[in-house]
Amino acid sequence: MHGDDTQREKGSSGDQIANSGIDESQPVSRIPFPVSRELHVPVLLHEALNFLRIQPEGNYIDATLGGGGHAQEILKRLGSGRLLTIDRDPKALEAAKDKLAEFSGKLMMQHGNFAQIDELHAASGLPPVDGVIADLGLSSMQLDDASRGFSFNLPGPLDMRMDPQTETTAADLVNRGSERDLADIFFELGEERHSRRIARAIVKARPYRITTELAQVVTRAIPSRAGLHQIHPATRAFMALRLAVNGELENLDEFLGRILTVVRPGGRVVVISFHSLEDRRVKQAFRRWQDEDRATVLTKKVVRPSEDEIRSNPRARSAKLRAAEKN
Repeated sequence: MHGDDTQREKGSSGDQIANSGIDESQPVSRIPFPVSRELHVPVLLHEALNFLRIQPEGNYIDATLGGGGHAQEILKRLGSGRLLTIDRDPKALEAAKDKLAEFSGKLMMQHGNFAQIDELHAASGLPPVDGVIADLGLSSMQLDDASRGFSFNLPGPLDMRMDPQTETTAADLVNRGSERDLADIFFELGEERHSRRIARAIVKARPYRITTELAQVVTRAIPSRAGLHQIHPATRAFMALRLAVNGELENLDEFLGRILTVVRPGGRVVVISFHSLEDRRVKQAFRRWQDEDRATVLTKKVVRPSEDEIRSNPRARSAKLRAAEKN
């Protein structure tokens, strides 16, 4: 159920886990930060590679290929090893195919949802792997393509589907959903304290076709006294719609429930999340694995980007990394 408009905002930066570096016992192999002008800049790249502990003869999975930044650095470190890459976005796979062409001999690509990680791994023919990385964020390529409908800053169709085969679009939700259902989406998936006010304004002003039209209505619905934002007023509403359209939290739960079945003992799982709903699920799954003696948590505290990385790539500011090793 959704909260009222006077409830304390749950998704603020103050509610998120404080910044910390990785364990000093695991030194980070540094790579110069890419400049932010690049099409896609992988977040927490140094830390992810450090926890994956890439071996030249090892086999790995990039469960959310995206812009291919993490995959590219893994492939550079492989000799006889192989990398299976997965993405539900066919455009991401097509773009990465060109970017990673030089590694074609050790690269495997599959169109699919990481929620079916066990089935996709079985289809690849790889043995249990030495490491898996899942970066749960949107790539810059997706955010900056107005035709995808992910950005509230760029006018484009209200789509937000990762996979064009998905039936429901964001336009379907905002134009057909009841006021109550929309309020629930914004509160539960966006942790938006003004959920009811925003839903009421959306229903009153619909229909919508363009992202910026919706963003303007959401922004106007939020009281001016709440205007001291660290983020754009439409951020949480747009995030909630994207999560709902793509079933992202449900897919993450499935992934976390299956991933250890494809990893060999001593293999590692690295997950990079971007908001508290995702991070909470990852943290709880890793703790459960450790309690059941199935894995050992490697990140005693969540790993956050350094100040240098955030300056170089502002989109990294909300990233959080956790890692575990299968027993």
